[in-house]
Amino acid sequence: MATFMIRNLPDEIHRALRLRAANHGRSLEAEVRAILEFQIEGLDAKGLGSRMANLGKKLEGFQFDLAPSSPKQKKNKGV
Repeated sequence: MATFMIRNLPDEIHRALRLRAANHGRSLEAEVRAILEFQIEGLDAKGLGSRMANLGKKLEGFQFDLAPSSPKQKKNKGV
């Protein structure tokens, strides 16, 4: 497994991470690893369409009005 070091981490961020780790019953290292894994898996697991659909559900009924494509775009598509 790879390792890396974070330099110049502000004290308030370090304190907040330590508190968060304690609240979750983990070491500071395990907490940072969990945060990174959660963030990366969240990005990779869902494509843009899925993320937009989830956003739409959160907005409950908000409708997007998409402008028709320009003639130049249609020409490039062979339409």
